[in-house]
Amino acid sequence: MTIKAGDKMPEGSFTRMTADGPQKMTTEQLFAGKTVVLFSVPGAFTPTCDAKHLPGFVELADQIRAKGVDSIACTAVNDVFVMNAWGKHGGVGDKILMLADGNAAYAKALGLELDASKFGMGVRGQRFAIIAKNGVATQVNVEGPGEFKVSAAEFVLKQL
Repeated sequence: MTIKAGDKMPEGSFTRMTADGPQKMTTEQLFAGKTVVLFSVPGAFTPTCDAKHLPGFVELADQIRAKGVDSIACTAVNDVFVMNAWGKHGGVGDKILMLADGNAAYAKALGLELDASKFGMGVRGQRFAIIAKNGVATQVNVEGPGEFKVSAAEFVLKQL
């Protein structure tokens, strides 16, 4: 079942790079008592993701946080090392948590997985943005195939 506004965010975990190496981050740690923007891209370094999606959130991070958002998190079905390298390449600093969903487990838990095997990419996460307050999705914006509108930082900013 696909997540919708009003649903509790499913339990799960991600991997993120820290100064001490790769570390698990549970959804409890990410969402409990916080307002979070979680956005997903089909893949790090892929054209739209790299040229528009991640840079938009980096650029608008301060404005998004000014609207009461505690954390902005980017997830993709990539390993933690790729997500870390992409974050460095994209200049995210401490503005955005780069969360690896290496086996697509969280994308599947959300009901937002994408079969990209015809592109040689296997199972990925769809392009989406979710605003969650204290672990409950308040906005769920899922892009149509080939689109980049409702998950963009500008669109999310207007929803806050």
